[in-house]
Amino acid sequence: MDRAQLADFLRTRREALQPEDVGLQRGQRRRTGGLRREEVAALAGMSADYYGRIEQQRGPLPSEQMLASLARALHLGLDERDHLFRLGGHPAPQRLLRDDHISPGVMRILDRLEDTPAMVISRYGETLRQTRLAVALVGDETKYTGLARSAWFRWFTGDPVARRLYPAEHHPKHGRIFAAQLRTAYAAAPDGRAGEIVDALLARSEEFAAIWAEHKVGLSHTDRKTLLHPELGALDLFCQNLFDPDQLQTLLVFTAVPGSVSYEKLQLLSAVA
Repeated sequence: MDRAQLADFLRTRREALQPEDVGLQRGQRRRTGGLRREEVAALAGMSADYYGRIEQQRGPLPSEQMLASLARALHLGLDERDHLFRLGGHPAPQRLLRDDHISPGVMRILDRLEDTPAMVISRYGETLRQTRLAVALVGDETKYTGLARSAWFRWFTGDPVARRLYPAEHHPKHGRIFAAQLRTAYAAAPDGRAGEIVDALLARSEEFAAIWAEHKVGLSHTDRKTLLHPELGALDLFCQNLFDPDQLQTLLVFTAVPGSVSYEKLQLLSAVA
């Protein structure tokens, strides 16, 4: 661990960012040119004291999880993230095996969608980040660990939260779409995480095994979905997808027709959150 270089790198990246870059409001009396230490700490989910000690060259060895959180908070590119890991005393993550790093460009877009339900999803159906309103709409999908991080895995193992998000009459359609999406990821890397998900589901879900045997490909969701909210009821929403080819991730944004009942319900999500 190179404490001096780590502290200097974090400081320069912090000072290069403006509040607007990470979805924060700029106060009228703000004197700091970049982000404050406490703002970076909050964005990374750590205490301001812990982060401050790192910048003051007296902190403990950061864990890989902490470094990954700092990389996301500071909107680092992949090369910058790898540099951060090395300065923090860890080997750089293997890019082919760890694709949970969100590109700075997608992060900037997501941070500007504060009043919109939006989320970043990996090629394995894992939700990497959500806006506050996305959590209010579909629940916190970033809290899961292991294979359960994948929405496909949760769906076919009968997770009640995943199932009640859609009307029961739509379940067969969604199940086939999820299997087709998993098939695409599996074909690209059968020995990777997709293969683990497939093997686990074949052993645990008769429903998945039957659908998987059909070998359907090319199925996808339409740009319109009906979601069920426990308090607001059914919402008919449009789903816009922005694909990041470098990270193989998708930014999913939910919108509704202005003036519609579903649009009014979306406006109520802030109160629900």
